[in-house]
Amino acid sequence: MTSSDVSSVPITEVPAAFDTAVPPAGAQLLDVREADEWELGHAPGAIHIPMVDVPARLDDIDIDAQVYVVCRQGGRSIEVVKYLAHIGYEAVNVSGGMVAWQQTGRPVVADGDHQAKIY
Repeated sequence: MTSSDVSSVPITEVPAAFDTAVPPAGAQLLDVREADEWELGHAPGAIHIPMVDVPARLDDIDIDAQVYVVCRQGGRSIEVVKYLAHIGYEAVNVSGGMVAWQQTGRPVVADGDHQAKIY
């Protein structure tokens, strides 16, 4: 499977329910960035599993859900989508990643007392 074979959606096709801390039923937004990137800012309804930890944490990903995978700009998320699709998950890459998320004005939250930002 090549990068062009990976199912991808633009930010505008990611359910707006991920803009809140209560994600939509039947869907997950999986953020595969590193912990320091997550701490700077992330989508309110996302779950965080760094790319390297995905194989060990498959129980945290709902195999029956539509899984939207996001990273900073799309490189890591494409690789995770390839892996998840190979083992039977319905996964799609979020084109442009969290940079596009912030650029389109979708909400970003941070852990701690600093202002959330992606770039």
